[in-house]
Amino acid sequence: MPDIEMLEVGARDGLQNESVLFTTSQKLELIGRALDAGVRRLEATSFVNPKLVPQMADADAVAAGLPRREGVIYIGLVLNKRGALRAIEAGMDEVGAVCAATDGFSSRNQGMSSDASLAMCCEVVRLARTQGRRAQITISTAFGCPFDGEVDPSRVVEMARSAAAAGPVEVAIADTIGVASPAEVAALVQRVAVAIKPLPVRVHFHNTRNTGLANVWAAVQAGARIVDASLGGIGGCPFAPRATGNVPTEDVAYMLQRSGYRTGLDLERLIASARWLAGAMGRDVPGMLSRAGAFPKTSPDAVAI
Repeated sequence: MPDIEMLEVGARDGLQNESVLFTTSQKLELIGRALDAGVRRLEATSFVNPKLVPQMADADAVAAGLPRREGVIYIGLVLNKRGALRAIEAGMDEVGAVCAATDGFSSRNQGMSSDASLAMCCEVVRLARTQGRRAQITISTAFGCPFDGEVDPSRVVEMARSAAAAGPVEVAIADTIGVASPAEVAALVQRVAVAIKPLPVRVHFHNTRNTGLANVWAAVQAGARIVDASLGGIGGCPFAPRATGNVPTEDVAYMLQRSGYRTGLDLERLIASARWLAGAMGRDVPGMLSRAGAFPKTSPDAVAI
């Protein structure tokens, strides 16, 4: 079985839609815990308008406090060129630019059309490369939009092809509101993979309608080798109504590892981190593995709550 790269998004996508505001030190502890569990690439924060996303208001402070470890890549998510310049200035290893497959979502999320958001992403990639930084592009609402409804897969494929031409390290397709089915996922991943070859396809799923893990499986079977996930399954998008949690890192890792894939992640450390996160938030997290424990049981307290 091939390796599957798990990209941890808990510190950004996980926290950005939560009512509990984490301190900078708590965010850095969350990031440190992810690193201790084997994560080597993660979204550390987003460089966006703090008035619109107050959970990310301390982006520069988080960037300044990031622990530097060999082989670790920190990503700063951006929605425009101004954010990209901030991310580069803050020392991010990689800039994550986001465009939207629909005008309805793009206008509300980024104040521009879908075409304009794609052009912005391509500009950000070129800017990052001139500064010696990695960059990637995510196409949000790739499977459905809360405002415009169904999304034509051909639209996403053409956007992915244009995005790939700008020279990112990868192109991601995101189910921002958790409406995709495994069949849809498999079909789109296969088409995008052909369109952007040899660049890899990354996938990002929300578990809003309880299809998240099934969609991850379908994507991996269709050829995706990079999967976004959030510790505990927390998060969502503040600009998409009812776009609840991401797929849980620990649950995805368990599914993949039990199926023979290598993720490089330590399940027991992931479980411990998800339980720490639940304590910090004052409520249970959506993920299931931190409640049930890994199997087979590897330590006396592996299933302790």
